[in-house]
Amino acid sequence: MVNSTAAITFENIEKNFGSLRVLRGISGEIHRGEVVAIIGSSGCGKSTLLRCFNRLEAIDGGRLVVNGMDLSKPKLNYRQLRQLRSQVGMVFQQFNLFPHLSVLENLTIAQRKVLGKSAKESAQLAAFYLEKVGLFDKASAYPEQLSGGQKQRVAIARSLCMNPQVILFDEPTSALDPELVCEVLQVMQQLAADGMTMVVVTHEMQFAREVASRVMFLNQGQVEEQGSAREVLTHPKSDRLRAFLSRLNEGVRS
Repeated sequence: MVNSTAAITFENIEKNFGSLRVLRGISGEIHRGEVVAIIGSSGCGKSTLLRCFNRLEAIDGGRLVVNGMDLSKPKLNYRQLRQLRSQVGMVFQQFNLFPHLSVLENLTIAQRKVLGKSAKESAQLAAFYLEKVGLFDKASAYPEQLSGGQKQRVAIARSLCMNPQVILFDEPTSALDPELVCEVLQVMQQLAADGMTMVVVTHEMQFAREVASRVMFLNQGQVEEQGSAREVLTHPKSDRLRAFLSRLNEGVRS
């Protein structure tokens, strides 16, 4: 039974890459207005789970419903995929901006081609969101002229232009120099304050502690522990989670 208050429901989902079993009967829910941080060691299935939520990967078993759309089906048609990706935004680790397009063009192209908006309407919305992420003056710049933090803020603004119901973030700060991380996290904090439903794969524990309403710790393709961010990160029950957090703390101290 799918919970109508949930933006995302996943029940016993499986995902394999050849003989490698990546997601092992994983279940859970993401509620509307929640900010859920997904944490865990490399290779535990975090990014794969996130990519399933946007049908960048198809599941091999179980049931997955995202914003009312059943993604358990082996095939979706073009209309269904377009609808899904207009409702569920994705911000990637490596930004994925079009290098040959200006910042403004990066923000307007999907609005025009997917949503059918006019050039004027899409440009107005792009300007609004560039202002929101503090990059209005970079509208005519090209990605190669931006810092990593600026590129990621443009990527967030591009996602917002599609008026998504949910935004997925795949380690949005891991490709950034430490001094640029803060500017991206500030934008994400504001989105959380505005009530955006967000699922964030991250190693930024301070962000998870302060902004996430819930944390899910994945281990070997399963949810090993979850709960309120403060409870899970301050009082971990799992030995594996305690070891994971200890390794992160050692990395910060070094």
